Amino acid sequence: MNNSEVWLFTDGGSRGNPGPAASAAVLMTPEGEILDQEGKFLGVATNNIAEYEGLLLGFALIKKHNCQNVKLHMDSELIVMQMNGAYRVKEPRLKEKWEQAKLLKAEIAHLKIVHVRREKNKQADALVNEVLDAQ
Repeated sequence: MNNSEVWLFTDGGSRGNPGPAASAAVLMTPEGEILDQEGKFLGVATNNIAEYEGLLLGFALIKKHNCQNVKLHMDSELIVMQMNGAYRVKEPRLKEKWEQAKLLKAEIAHLKIVHVRREKNKQADALVNEVLDAQ
């Protein structure tokens, strides 16, 4: 893919915390054209683990399409703050996911991670619920 900006929306959620969980990532143009998307059932997990799994799914889509100019949108303020270095990661299972994500983040030339409200993350949120409903 060329160096034009793409937008990535990721999400994760569990029904119960922990409970049945899923993650999703949607890669699109800034104009709203969906380039690729993926959802994944995780089994039993916490909301935060599901959010990180969504982020990792998103990084896989970025790599698949060789994107180097990405604006990443997430509705998990915790994960955004941890990925941007404002919050420390203390919980061991989250730290493992964070370390994986940091390595993948380093492979992207231009990446901006922003927090958005849930209603601005509709495609990824809908995909998470679709995966959960299918179980």
